[in-house]
Amino acid sequence: MAPRLLSVAAGLFVASWLVTAPIAPLTHPALAQNTDTKPADDQPDAGKEAQKIDEFAEAQRVLNGPAGNPECVWLGRRVVSLLWRDDLDTAFRHLDLYDRFGCPSGHIQATFRCLVLHANTIDPKAADSLNGRVHACWINPSLQPAPAPAPAAAVPSPTTTR
Repeated sequence: MAPRLLSVAAGLFVASWLVTAPIAPLTHPALAQNTDTKPADDQPDAGKEAQKIDEFAEAQRVLNGPAGNPECVWLGRRVVSLLWRDDLDTAFRHLDLYDRFGCPSGHIQATFRCLVLHANTIDPKAADSLNGRVHACWINPSLQPAPAPAPAAAVPSPTTTR
């Protein structure tokens, strides 16, 4: 019983100390937050953030209905990218959210079909290649792939007469 009484007493002491202690941990330089602010131009992600905002605005302008809503664009493009990379479990979890926001599931299918048709234009080593193609297909899922170059005409083999 004595150890329990001591632990209760110690807990009460710590609680009373926390209540009465002055709140000044932010005055200690190691605990203070960095207050140095950089202009937006100096931050490396500022351009990417502006590009994302422009992409959402473009989708809202071009697409009619909920497929152009920012939450549908963000989740939908993510689902299509995850499907492309064969991360089906994560894609289906995102798809549940996509459906919960009332986003059109047919747009996912059309966008993924477009992505598959343009598979030859995606560089697997460049993430921006996939992201750019997913965005282009999201904006215009009926985007037709460039026609394949025509095969070279067969050159007749030279014949010799003997």
